[in-house]
Amino acid sequence: MKLPKITILDETDKRLRKKSEEATFPLTKEDKQMIKDMIDYLTLSQIEPEREKYDLRAGMGLSAVQIGVLKRIFVIVEEVEKEKFKNYIIINPKVLSYSEEQIYVGEGEGCLSINREVEGIVPRHARITVEAYDMDGKKFQIRVREDIAIAFQHEIDHLNGILFVDHIDPKNPYKDQDKMREI
Repeated sequence: MKLPKITILDETDKRLRKKSEEATFPLTKEDKQMIKDMIDYLTLSQIEPEREKYDLRAGMGLSAVQIGVLKRIFVIVEEVEKEKFKNYIIINPKVLSYSEEQIYVGEGEGCLSINREVEGIVPRHARITVEAYDMDGKKFQIRVREDIAIAFQHEIDHLNGILFVDHIDPKNPYKDQDKMREI
């Protein structure tokens, strides 16, 4: 697998603040290639020798908008065991339900579009159910929890022009931490 030629937008790029449009089916050849490239990029970023070789930051999720395509598409690459990955391809997602329980990432959320240290916690739902489409335009539902639920919410925010830093209270970055569970 070689590193795809994609450029991830920095948080200063105004396109990241735009709401993405629904993708249409059948997907174009370019859309399918973009999805493959995003998966390859994230996979390489999680394999340490490859990450070092290409000087990548590790990432598990990427939205089309982060590479300049304003379509409601994101991918998540989860390492389920050493160098074995499960890929989620999510097109036109809609959140159907979410748990009341809130969680946050203890070491803080990160984003491939934000190239700086960010202090604070991002409240997220511990479990969410999402309706979406696969690459063939077939509708499906998926219920995700814990770190994958956080990744889904992070990427859905991107599709709506929201960055994770928007969820952090600048005056009190650890606000309500005691009301949530750390993961």
